[in-house]
Amino acid sequence: MEERYSRTANLIGKEGLDKLRAAHVLIVGIGGVGSYAAEAIARASVGNITLMDGDEIAESNLNRQLVALTSTLEKNKAQVMAERIKDINPDIDVRAIPRFYEVEDELNLKEFDWIVDAIDSVDAKVELILKAKEQGINIVSSMGAAGKLGTNFIQADIYSTTVCPLAKIIRKRMREEGIESLPVVFSEEKSVQGKGKSGTLSYVPAAAGLELAAYVIREILEREGRI
Repeated sequence: MEERYSRTANLIGKEGLDKLRAAHVLIVGIGGVGSYAAEAIARASVGNITLMDGDEIAESNLNRQLVALTSTLEKNKAQVMAERIKDINPDIDVRAIPRFYEVEDELNLKEFDWIVDAIDSVDAKVELILKAKEQGINIVSSMGAAGKLGTNFIQADIYSTTVCPLAKIIRKRMREEGIESLPVVFSEEKSVQGKGKSGTLSYVPAAAGLELAAYVIREILEREGRI
């Protein structure tokens, strides 16, 4: 067994490691939340990862996004994240889709075992959730991470969420569409309204992204009885 994942194998065993290596995870939105989710999923030994984002790295991303460095400014986020993952483990089958997920998107979801939704746009987020539900693909969605000072993000069903304004919008849309359940990661902390665009601190989106990754990894392992 390679040394790269020896500490992971010590915890979940070779069988668990093999299950993660066989899994294919799609992360949509490689910003503050999605970039940390993607890296944690890669470092956990998931063997097949697809990254989707049409955005380019801007200077304003440097305070919170894992892909954002002075050397990566103006480069596509999905492509930079893919290169980073390849540097972590060249054996990972990683693919970058350098465009945004859009309403009526034609991306085939059936090849994925899990989807991590870290999209900012409400309409695109809802479209992805509905398409995943329609095709029977597992999905977990990130709710709002901006305007927070704490890191206490919670995994819950969308209908159990409170406080978060984005979760309120998604709850309403899911109810209208007849969706009975949706796992999400959210915070019960009230947002702090700063000046101009929504403010963020370095560690807050990271905490949300890590909780998303933890949920996906646990689900992959638990559904197969690996932990």
